[in-house]
Amino acid sequence: MPPPLSSHMPDSTTQVIQISRLSFLACGLLFLALASPALAWPEAFAWTLVIPFLVAAWVVRVRTVVGPDGVVARSTFSTTTIPWESLKGIRFPKRGWARATLTDDSEVPLPVVTFGRLPQLAEASGGRITDPYAAADDARAAEAAAAESSPVNDDTASGTRDEVSEPDSDTETK
Repeated sequence: MPPPLSSHMPDSTTQVIQISRLSFLACGLLFLALASPALAWPEAFAWTLVIPFLVAAWVVRVRTVVGPDGVVARSTFSTTTIPWESLKGIRFPKRGWARATLTDDSEVPLPVVTFGRLPQLAEASGGRITDPYAAADDARAAEAAAAESSPVNDDTASGTRDEVSEPDSDTETK
């Protein structure tokens, strides 16, 4: 039996795309790496021990939430809410995270969203964002169904195919 829904739990169609929690391991390793110089010369390097905690706060904060009401992009210092009516499309630059193109032709970065996350976006958007992977699978299935239903001219079935024998690779040619 699933737990009862509460006001602080997202509904089942809401997808939260965030940085992997495995990143906290990197924050711990960074802390250990910075602890040695900080302990050796505290006056000069003690302030560096704050850096892993800032990185951990960034990992917790940065995310994109896609739900029935729209897209919420939380970056380091700002939160942008994009209703579905304002979203024109999504662009994937060569480097970095995706960008939402709005109807006024401005762009909003979507933290942590990459091309590989499109199936997750498509599911949460309720069909407003197309999943190219599913479209490709549907096209392949339709092509296979069309190939099975159409008559095929198969030369091997009619016996008209000429057989060509390959020379054995073990024989020597002189």
